[in-house]
Order: sequence, then structure tokens, then C-alpha cells
Amino acid sequence: MRLRRRDVLTALAGAGVTLALPACANAPERSLIPPARPAQAADAIVSRAGLGGDIAYTLLDMSRGTLLEGRGANTGLPPASVGKTITALYALEHLGPRFRFSTRVHATGPVQDGVLRGDLVLAGGGDPTLDTDALAGLAERLVQGGMRRVDGRFLVWGGAFPAIDQIADDQAPQAGYNPSVGGLNLNFNRVHFEWARQANEYRVTMDARSDRFRPEVRLARMQIANRASPVYTFRMARGREEWSVARGALGNSGSRWLPVRQPDLYAGEAFQALAAAQGLALPAPQRVNAAPQGQVLAEHRSDPLEDLLRAMLRFSTNLTAEAVGLRATVASGTMPGSLRASGMAMSDWARRRYGMTSLSMVDHSGLGAASRVSMSDLANMFHRAARDGQIRPLLREHPFRDGNGRQLPAQPFEVLAKTGTLYFVSALGGYMRSHSGRDLAFAICSSDLSRRAQVVGEDLDRPEGTAEWARAARTMQQDLLHRWARTYA
Repeated sequence: MRLRRRDVLTALAGAGVTLALPACANAPERSLIPPARPAQAADAIVSRAGLGGDIAYTLLDMSRGTLLEGRGANTGLPPASVGKTITALYALEHLGPRFRFSTRVHATGPVQDGVLRGDLVLAGGGDPTLDTDALAGLAERLVQGGMRRVDGRFLVWGGAFPAIDQIADDQAPQAGYNPSVGGLNLNFNRVHFEWARQANEYRVTMDARSDRFRPEVRLARMQIANRASPVYTFRMARGREEWSVARGALGNSGSRWLPVRQPDLYAGEAFQALAAAQGLALPAPQRVNAAPQGQVLAEHRSDPLEDLLRAMLRFSTNLTAEAVGLRATVASGTMPGSLRASGMAMSDWARRRYGMTSLSMVDHSGLGAASRVSMSDLANMFHRAARDGQIRPLLREHPFRDGNGRQLPAQPFEVLAKTGTLYFVSALGGYMRSHSGRDLAFAICSSDLSRRAQVVGEDLDRPEGTAEWARAARTMQQDLLHRWARTYA
């Protein structure tokens, strides 16, 4: 008689034998190992959250990679910003932890008696962290080097990456976390909008401010509109970025950062103003398609990649994720034609490197809700990546909160993780250590895409119901972590 594997497992279990099962893509939909003394049953935790949609999680033992608990673990769900952990590993492998982005100023001709007999080119290398202070430093070095005038043009080059006008196409127009992506970026590709009431009117400024400088920009303009809604509108008109805002939404004064859609020209305008403040007059910036040639007059280098990635995972900066992901794809030998193409290249790499057969990323930040991964694959990635020791040191300690949302003064146990949030999507993945010191890897995702479809595209910063749902999802995640820490001690 031929015995089936299930018959063998049943017989061994009846004899008191426990097998360590490997974590794999075919993870079960419910826990294999009943908890010995759970504080709360997993099903009760999920039920009490009342989230609807899909809820999935996978918990692995780090020493063997064996599955401890799983629910819906093979369902492909949006990873949201937890996807940035995949991007970090992708960038580290292709670029190395000491890689730095460079932004350079080139001269296409000689500098004679303080006059550049040619064009001046501000050339981006894709640095996602370039800010106005760094740009001012480049202008200062030109003047300190003796430059007083440019006879030719002032050009900007952002061709290190394809020009991408926004990361995701389903966000509110004013979402500063959804900017353009290019080879020449500035201030996370956001412009600072500030307003103050003066009698019955408003004083409005649009600038590329930093701690030290506030260069005004002409590229983006704001109109005050007498309407109730939408709060913001945006359109491109004759090369300008035209914004309008509802008067009733402003109050007496305030400010916010708005996304920029032409980052190379934005950086060029800011550089022009900063150079003028140093006594160097430049013509209006113009785009150039060809990679710059000629002498490098000044250069700014970013912090090392590992520092950029640590900040990216801590603050969940979407532009950093897209820039390092695109740069990694270029380093792999492919110039991607779009963000989706680069995300697919990263997905192919992750399938080969970590066996993530379910992974399909449409970007590198997780902002695109069309990305998919199973919690089984995500938890397995954390487990396998721990062997190289690369991702765990970059993750921040995950804070625990009380019933009122206040962070607890002392952590009940160690959790190093990355969060991810979209409207009606909440994810969490990383590492935890139980009360007894047992190391675990986990991935959790809640996703109600039918409810999300009802609110995407709205001009509101926080559509109705999204904040309450997100709080319930985070509470469920925290309750599951507490359960696991006690059950698998």
C-alpha cells in the first residue's frame, strides 16, 4: 500500500513526534502549531479588528526557517512601504553600501579671467537627498573659484534616469509624497507653498526653501480660488506648473510642501537664484538631452548608500526608494523605460535571489497599489536576508502604543520592522524576539481593496474612514505580535 505524506504526518503526530516543516511558497492558510498558552487566539484578534477584505500573515522561526503560524499566507497583497525593504536589498547588492550619488557642475568651455567661454551644465546623478543647502554650496564653489560670468547657456541635465512625472497616478494632486522622479532632484521634488492673510487677500510664496535659503521659483504658481471644493487643482500650462487652492481651506496662515513635476528645471531655477545671490548671474535654465562633457567645476556627493537606506526605511521617503531602485537597475545593465519596468526588473531579481515567486512590484517604494507579494514570500525574504546581515541593522525599533495611541515608555519585547500604509492597506514586516529570546521573522498585511477603490482619486488628504481603519489594523498587528512573543517563548 502506498502511504501519502499526510498519512505519515498524522501517524507521527499521534506518536508524539513533531516535525520542523520548511517555510515555502505553499504555506497553510491557518496555523500548523496550536499555541501552548496564547494570551489571545489569533482568530479572535483578527475578528475583533473588524477590518474586512483580506488579512494575511506568516510567522517563521529564524533558527530553522520553519513555519510557526500562517493565515492567507499565499495571497498576493500590496506590500505598501514594506516593499522598500526589497528595494534596500536590491540596491545594496547592485551598488554596495558605500555607493554615493554625485551632482556636478560642468563647463563646456574654458574659464578665462572669470568668464566661462561656453555653457554651464548642472548635471544630476539621481541623488534623492539633494537639498537647497547643497545646491548653494555648488554655487559658492563656482564663485570662490573665480567665476564671474557665463557667456553661454545655463543647462540642466536629468538624463541619468527616465523622466517620471509622478510615482502613482491615483493620489490627490497635492500629495507631497507622490512627486516626480528624475536624474536631477531637489528637496525631495517638492516646492514650499506658504500663505498669510493680509486684510481680505492672501500673500502667497512658492520657494525652494531650506534652513538657510529661500530662493523663489517661477516654475510653480498658485492661485486662490473662490470655491468650496476641490481643495487643490493642478495643471501644466505653457511649461508652468499651475496650482489653485480653495480660499476657504486656508485659514489665516500656513504652509505645506507640494509635489514638483519638472524637477530638473526646478533645481535649475533654484540654482540660478542661489548663484545670483553670490554675484554670478545666469540665464534661465534650459534642458539638455545629451550627457554633459567638459571640465567638472564643482561636485556634491550624497551620504553613503547604507545611510540613505537607513533614513529611507525610518522615514519611508518614496523618492529615495525610487531613485536607489532605478540606479540599481541601471547598474545591473538595463536603462529602464519606466518605473514599472524597473520594478519588474527588481521583482525578477528577488525571485532569483530570495525565491519570491509571488512578487510583482510596479515601483520601488510600494506607493503603487498594483504591487503584489504574499506574506509567505515576504517573511521568507526577511529570514534569508538575515543570513547576510544587511537589512536587519537598517530597520528601526517598532514602537508599541497604548489604547490612546501614545508610545509606551518601555518596549515589552524587541521588534525591528518596516511599516507600510496606503488607504485601506496596512502592512508590517521584519524581526521580533520573544520573551525567552527566540528570534522570529514575520510579515502581516491587511487589505480592503474594494473600500480603497471608493476613495482613490479624491482630492482629500485623508478620505473618510481611512484613519479609523488604519488604527484598527495597527492594533491588530500589535496584538498579534504580543501573542507570538508569549506563545513562542
